[in-house]
Order: sequence, then C-alpha cells, then structure tokens
Amino acid sequence: MKRNIILSGVGGQGILSIATVIGQAALDEGLSLKQAEVHGMSQRGGDVQSHLRISSEPIASDLISRGGGDVILSLEPMEALRYLPYRSEGGWVVANTAPFVNIPNYPDIEGVLAELRALPQAILLDVDAIAKDGGVTRAANIVLLGAASSILGLSFENLADGIRKIFGAKGETVVAMNLKALEAGRDTAQKLKNEK
Repeated sequence: MKRNIILSGVGGQGILSIATVIGQAALDEGLSLKQAEVHGMSQRGGDVQSHLRISSEPIASDLISRGGGDVILSLEPMEALRYLPYRSEGGWVVANTAPFVNIPNYPDIEGVLAELRALPQAILLDVDAIAKDGGVTRAANIVLLGAASSILGLSFENLADGIRKIFGAKGETVVAMNLKALEAGRDTAQKLKNEK
C-alpha cells in the first residue's frame, strides 16, 4: 500500500488537522508515514501546502515529486489547480468548490471549477455548505477528509478513531461534531460517484 497525498488550502482552513487525522489512522494501521514541512502558514489566508506520504514499505523522502501524487486534497479550488502538476496519471483530486477569495485578482471561479470538473478522477463538493447544513460549520475540513476517505487506502473506522484520539482532549461535543462531518463528507462523495 502506498499513498502520496498533497494537502492544500489557505491558512486557517484546517490542513494540519486533516494531516494529523490521516497520520494517526496510518500509524494505527501499522504503516510508515512521512510528512513534509507545511509551507505558507505564516499568515492566516496565505496559501498552505503539505506533502503526506503513507506506505507499507519504508519511505525514503518526505517530498512528493511532480507527477507522483495519488491524491490532491484541497480546501480551496484555486489551490487545487496550483498543485495539479503533482497529480499522477490516474491520481485523484478531492476539492472544495467554495473559493476563499483572498487576493484582488482571484480568477473566475467558474473557469477554475470547469478545469477541475474536466479531470477524469475528481470529487468536487462545497464542503462549507455541507458543514453548514449539517450544523458542523467548524468542521468543514473534516467534511473534505470524509469525501476522500474511500480513496486514501485507510479504513473509515481508523479515520474515525484518529478523530477520537486527536480531538478527544477537546471534549465529546467536538469529537461528535467531527465524526458527523466525516460521515457527511463520505456520504456526499458516495452520492456524487453514484450520479456519474
């Protein structure tokens, strides 16, 4: 088993929380894990990206080469486009469709989404709206993780256990909110796949 995952978004969206949950689930499955330094978080709203590598074999480098990413997981649609050169042939893109407009010359969102929709392996969903509808607005990042859960190569149960371990110190209410968000993302992604 091997998964090379690029995580992207903007500062404050919860990229580190996604990486931590995935990492915990991978460790619980006895897998090797390497994560590159997260770049760009020096300011809230600045672009953020991280490389996360999971494997049943030893991992030599924590960086993913261009064309080596199995999954591009992005909380921001323009950031998903930015990291497309890292996607492998047959790799997946799982991205939020709601833009975080933090620059004056943000490109036309319909054009951005059209490029993402043209990809052969893409799951695109408005995680902000799903989180709001489910009453879990503070866990939109975990909705995206749930949407990617079927392609990460990790069991859904271990992702849920990772949430329990990572957020447990914050109390049962926070754990329950994040578990609900994980399930909402998984269920929405399944519906989208069935519609194709």
